[in-house]
Amino acid sequence: MLQIRDLIWGLLFIGCAAAIQVEITPTQGEISVGDSKFFLCEVVGDAKDIDWYAPSGEKILPNRPDIFVSRSDETTSTLTIYHANVDSAGIYKCVAKSGDKEAQATVQVKIFQKITFESAPSPQEFNEGDDADIVCDVVSSPPPTIIWKHKGVRIQVAKDVRYKIVDNGHLQIRGIKKTDEGMYNCEARVMARGEIDFRMIKVVVNVLPTIRARQSDVNATADIGSSALLACDADGFPEPTVTWAHNNIVLETGDKYSLNEDGSELVIKDVKKVDEGDYTCIAKNKAGEKAEEVSLNVFVQPKITYLNNQTASEFEEQVTLTCEASGDPTPTISWSFENRVFTEGEQSLDRNIVVRSHARVSSLTLKNVQFTYAGQYLCTASNSIGQDDQNMFLEVRYAPKLQGNVAWYTWEGNPANISCRVEAHPRATVVWYRDGLPVPSANFTNLKIYTTPTISYLEVTPNSQDDFGSYNCSATNAMGTEYKEFLLIEADVPTTPELYKVEPFSSTAVVQFGEPEATGGVPIIKYRVQWRLAGQDWTEKEYSAEDGLNQITILGLNPETTYEVRISAINGKGESESTPAKPFTTEPVLSSEIPPPIAATSMALKGEPSAPKIEVKVHNRGNSLKVNWIKQDDGGSPIKHYLVRYKAKYVSDWKPEMRLPNDSEYVVLNGLDWNTEYEVHVVAENQQGRSEPGIRSIRTASEPTTIPDAMGGGSGLGTGAIVGILIVVFFLLLVGVDVTCYFLNKCGLLMCIAVNFCGKAGPGAKSKDMEEGKAAFTKDESKEPIVEVRTEEEHTPNQGGGPTEPNETTPLTEPDGKTVKDDKTKGETEVKNATAEVKTVPNEAPQTNGNESKA
Repeated sequence: MLQIRDLIWGLLFIGCAAAIQVEITPTQGEISVGDSKFFLCEVVGDAKDIDWYAPSGEKILPNRPDIFVSRSDETTSTLTIYHANVDSAGIYKCVAKSGDKEAQATVQVKIFQKITFESAPSPQEFNEGDDADIVCDVVSSPPPTIIWKHKGVRIQVAKDVRYKIVDNGHLQIRGIKKTDEGMYNCEARVMARGEIDFRMIKVVVNVLPTIRARQSDVNATADIGSSALLACDADGFPEPTVTWAHNNIVLETGDKYSLNEDGSELVIKDVKKVDEGDYTCIAKNKAGEKAEEVSLNVFVQPKITYLNNQTASEFEEQVTLTCEASGDPTPTISWSFENRVFTEGEQSLDRNIVVRSHARVSSLTLKNVQFTYAGQYLCTASNSIGQDDQNMFLEVRYAPKLQGNVAWYTWEGNPANISCRVEAHPRATVVWYRDGLPVPSANFTNLKIYTTPTISYLEVTPNSQDDFGSYNCSATNAMGTEYKEFLLIEADVPTTPELYKVEPFSSTAVVQFGEPEATGGVPIIKYRVQWRLAGQDWTEKEYSAEDGLNQITILGLNPETTYEVRISAINGKGESESTPAKPFTTEPVLSSEIPPPIAATSMALKGEPSAPKIEVKVHNRGNSLKVNWIKQDDGGSPIKHYLVRYKAKYVSDWKPEMRLPNDSEYVVLNGLDWNTEYEVHVVAENQQGRSEPGIRSIRTASEPTTIPDAMGGGSGLGTGAIVGILIVVFFLLLVGVDVTCYFLNKCGLLMCIAVNFCGKAGPGAKSKDMEEGKAAFTKDESKEPIVEVRTEEEHTPNQGGGPTEPNETTPLTEPDGKTVKDDKTKGETEVKNATAEVKTVPNEAPQTNGNESKA
């Protein structure tokens, strides 16, 4: 048995050795692109060589980088495909050889591409308004289906023409908007494998900057150390950066320029004229850039740049003064000399002064030069920004010019100063001559010379008639010599003044006169006024001859007295003859309070007016006073004005004094305190002084509690008062209507009050009133009688008599004091005659006996 079994195994072994079998594990393979995979080739039998062949039929050599073949033992060989790609697909063959025997097996390798996002960058940025192409590059095998979603909602290309999914899977958005910004989902699907993958892509829409200048034109003034602010505001996404440029040069913060944090404000320091021009504000972001121009207008204050002093000689043909000025706007140039202003054009009728201006230069031409042209000239340059002034001096050289009075008057022994005023440039030398000889000299000891820069004085003290006559003043400078003759004439006494008028008053008289026709060559020094009673000695007084003196007041005269007056003039030489005596009679004393002798001796002697007689009355509404006064003696001189002052008696300070014209007769003091005593003073004033005050005291009225009627015909009622009166009238009208309703119809507000508060019976009430001590004596039960209760002290006409027919005052008790009872009333009510009686006044009550009552 054992031998047979061994034989069988031996035969089987020999048969196997004779055949080779090859098996590849796994039998098939799918590899994703980029993945790696190996295949094991197992040989059954004795194989000397085991080789792998590529799909192209080429033998795969060992140690290839992409496909690696290795033999681990005698019966196995491994094929490893690294990082497979589509070229790696195909049928691979494993061949085993042993001598002339060969066996092989194949395996089909399939390469597929799984979903791969080759390019789906995030974020992707676009400019607003552009046609956006959102990139999402996806590969797979088979090619995937691409679905786009925005904000979780699938984009329906058919419903919105702005969207388009192109063949490469990209999403195109036509005219993309800021509202299109957000997260987009790019989803890839392979239905054959049920494979799905996606990428979230952030889409950013950049907005081109917008820019706006706060001021398109900025004005600044140069050379005053001021700064100019240029500003613009920019918007956009992302937030734009702002820069400034001038003359194509980007400006940066430094000594000249200053920028704020976001660059929107540019400050130009210490503005100069060269800074003028256009400045560009540039806003830039990813979407692009925008620019806006801002113009800086630099104005320059006027500045005079050229003005020089000039020198000319009198009678030259002309001299031109030139003034140049800078500034922006171009300044206007004007000239002034003393109080005269010269502008463009001819400035005088004789055409000797002409102003011409061109651009920034102005010239003042003076023709036929006169010595009066010399002096300081002012050049003024002005524009809307400011002005500049500078002075220049015109020097005019001219020969001496002599001025002064030709005739001089004096008398023997009295020195006279003959003045020779010299105007010359350059300064002149002055020499005096008498009879052709220079003075002073040994021959003329009574002559002296005093010199100032502009006047030369020759003092002559005549000793005899020979010293009167002609004297010559000679002035010489480089421009020439000038002579002038002066006459020294012997003075005479003045002629008689003219006495015009005498205006008498009670104690004074005003004498009006005129100057003498001839003063005698020398000024009038004073006037002598003389007055007297007829046949008595003259009283006199001298008055200095002030400028314009034409009237004199004589004081201390007696009222109602006849005087005569005369006047003479006095100069240095002597006194004139007096005027003929002029008679006048003084007025009587007007004052009724001061006796004439006292008025004439006290107040009149002073020349002051008497105190006015005053009367004070409360005026108008009561807090005003009217002060009247009556003119008394004027003291011999017209009243100039009246002075009024007042104060409350309890205070020490006076109100400001009021000055009123001389023809005033009263004044009204308004706005005074109520119920206050005031003291009022009135003073009259003439040329000699003030009178004693007229004094009165008076108390103002008490303040009224209601508003008084306005004076002068006005109503004095305000709108509130009128409305109040109308309301009261309306209320009274309502009360009248209500009272009428009460008495006639037993209705209205009064009836309601009577029923609810006073216990009155309303219309239709039953006759239970007798129990309550009330009367009901009317035919009509709807009408209620009027009840009056009186005390026993009150006297009634029928009290104390026998039974009478009831009337309005009939008591409701019997004469014996018994009360009247009603049969229907169970209770008793007693009305005592000792305490009160009831008076009824029925509307239509019939007369009944005292024992009868009708309910």
